[in-house]
Amino acid sequence: MTRIKTTYNRRSFLKSSLAAGGGLLIGFNWLASGCSTNAPKDLVIPEEWFEINAYLKIGDNGVTTIFSPNPEIGQNVKTSMPMIVAEELDIDWKNVLVEQAPLNTKKYTRQLAGGSDSIRTTFTALRMAGASARLMLLTAAAQAWDVSVDELTTEDGIIFHKSSGKEAGYGKFASAASEIAVPEEVDLKDLGDFKIVGHSQKNVDGLKIVTGKPLFGLDYKVDGMLTAMIVHPPAFGMKLKSFNAAEVKSMPGIKDVFAINVYNDDYSRQWSDTTSFTELVAIVGNTTWEVWTAKLMLNAEWEPFDEQNYKAAGWGGDSRDVTVPGGLESSSDHRKKIIAEASKDARVVRRDGNPEEAFKKAAKIIERTYTAPFLAHSPMEPMNFFADVKEDSATLVGPIQSPEPMQKTIAERLGLPVENVEVQMTRMGGGFGRRLYGHFMAEVAVISQKMKAPVKLVYTREDEMTFGIYRPMYHAVYRAALDADNKLIGFHVKMGGIPQNALHANRFPAGAIDNYLAESWSVDSNISVGAFRAPGSNFNAAAEQSFLDELTEVMGVDPIQFRLDLLKRAQESPVGENNDYDAARYAGVLEDIREKSGWTTNSEGKNRGVAAYFCHRSYVAQVVDIVLENGEPKVDHVYSSVDCGIVINPDAARNMSEGSVVDGIGTAMYGEITFNNGEPEQSNFDGYRLIRHAEAPKKIDTYFIENDIHPTGLGEPPYPPVMAALANALYKATGTRYYHQPFIKNTFEV
Repeated sequence: MTRIKTTYNRRSFLKSSLAAGGGLLIGFNWLASGCSTNAPKDLVIPEEWFEINAYLKIGDNGVTTIFSPNPEIGQNVKTSMPMIVAEELDIDWKNVLVEQAPLNTKKYTRQLAGGSDSIRTTFTALRMAGASARLMLLTAAAQAWDVSVDELTTEDGIIFHKSSGKEAGYGKFASAASEIAVPEEVDLKDLGDFKIVGHSQKNVDGLKIVTGKPLFGLDYKVDGMLTAMIVHPPAFGMKLKSFNAAEVKSMPGIKDVFAINVYNDDYSRQWSDTTSFTELVAIVGNTTWEVWTAKLMLNAEWEPFDEQNYKAAGWGGDSRDVTVPGGLESSSDHRKKIIAEASKDARVVRRDGNPEEAFKKAAKIIERTYTAPFLAHSPMEPMNFFADVKEDSATLVGPIQSPEPMQKTIAERLGLPVENVEVQMTRMGGGFGRRLYGHFMAEVAVISQKMKAPVKLVYTREDEMTFGIYRPMYHAVYRAALDADNKLIGFHVKMGGIPQNALHANRFPAGAIDNYLAESWSVDSNISVGAFRAPGSNFNAAAEQSFLDELTEVMGVDPIQFRLDLLKRAQESPVGENNDYDAARYAGVLEDIREKSGWTTNSEGKNRGVAAYFCHRSYVAQVVDIVLENGEPKVDHVYSSVDCGIVINPDAARNMSEGSVVDGIGTAMYGEITFNNGEPEQSNFDGYRLIRHAEAPKKIDTYFIENDIHPTGLGEPPYPPVMAALANALYKATGTRYYHQPFIKNTFEV
């Protein structure tokens, strides 16, 4: 049992006394320490129910509602976060209702879905919320029964005084507990006593999802709501010149057609305001069909822009001047620019030892080049959002990963106090980073303000896929220096991209090699990019781990043992001081996957590839087995070993890892966006290839390293390494090395 303080930050808890009896409600600030319920049919809803924005409420019959503040994007936080609270509250999970909380910056902090950080940043805080509520209930019971709190125990929402035989449910003391001061210290459970955390619980929205209940942004509607669509430039590097408003406005059901500016000219953008298209045509009407039909009839003229400049803030809030170059870019030009830039001197990010001398002395140098194209996020639910803007307030409802920064953007754009902008979050039909950038929220807010009516903006699939925001285009050259005994004496990576690069210079194998050099470069572009599942890592892992595999073949050593030997060096005698990984945990997943996959005992005759990677503070090692069916390679079996610390909900964690594996294989094999004179050449799933059911692995086994380490990321870490494990297995099956994504092409044509 661990005792922690609750009062080191006066905003840690916001306790609300209830106007009526029968309810205890606690609000909670997430980082002080570091839309519908899931009610079972037989659960009796309390008579006294308090529908206010808070963290935890208990009804007169002991039924508990826990509000889940973070956006639910399919990572299952709407289940796992309340599980943590319920664990310390010591309530029967069957008596818990879960509701999605709206954005509330006074009660919650970091209401964001990104960086695989939702559980990591709130684990202790969530535990504290449940434990404090439990202690307040115990105190209320002790006062009512005139006994010491130490004489009381709880189990599944019942308070017991064993010496007298008294017992009562939480509901009996909820009202009295609401009057008790928040305790200065609380005891947290020992991890071995967990009954909810670490035990699989069903997704609280699962039944509603499979039965088609309205949970998603596209499902949201209110009486009198209008539908809007936008028309954006057909190519990056172009802007609006004119359009035929009168003709389209006369079509059945169309209310208005007009141009909008997403941001004011003097607005300093936030990181979440990324977009290349700021001047758009809006079409507003009664129904989706009528608006879509009118959109097809809109004739707009577009013209190139020379250059655009604006101010923006980075992820950390630093302000910078951004210059967006003009011009209509093509993929063939991108490839030429990459080759030209890669041949120039680059910025040195890390240097250990004397890598130049090591390469001079080398008996053998291995050099390989890896590339990856722009990628679309392609979430199954296209961008959409609802807005109802009044003269002095605005309500927005929909799927967004970054509600807090976008609330500020909306307030700025509409000229409203930020507290007058309400943001409610729906469940999201995918995002993968795309919904971190909420320009569509600003668009619908401006449209609603203009129409003086509630409006829902809906993107078509073509809008979503041709609007950006994309995963950048990447290029990397890896070099290794070997001595006469085939020992590794030098390592060099030179990585770049358009318009960003993916280099993580302080990750493995940095810290394990005496002579190490990492360099980076980038090429400007007007194509908008942003975070894509496991940003940067998704390419870095694919390239690095593929190169290590080829290197071990030349050296004549086992791929897993080679990595373990390097990690032993990094653990016992690390090179440099900025290594951002734990070598012991890294080695742990490799040792585990070696055992679980039967790497040393069951690999004969198999086409196997291995890879391991660290990102988002977690470690994942994977083995991919490929079989040949009629001469065609098929992924037969994937083994994953994951160290993400304490696993909250094992089934959900396994599902997330398996989804990452399938997604990663599809990305590596098929994903690609190309451009011709600024225009995306893939605009729907007939051209943008996704993995199909028959192409998914026949079997995926996922193993979690059991430990007591504070939870780390999980939504992204299993995604990057599988691309390299796949490439390495494909080599064993086909005899061909795969250097260029998508593997189905495996070329980098200029």
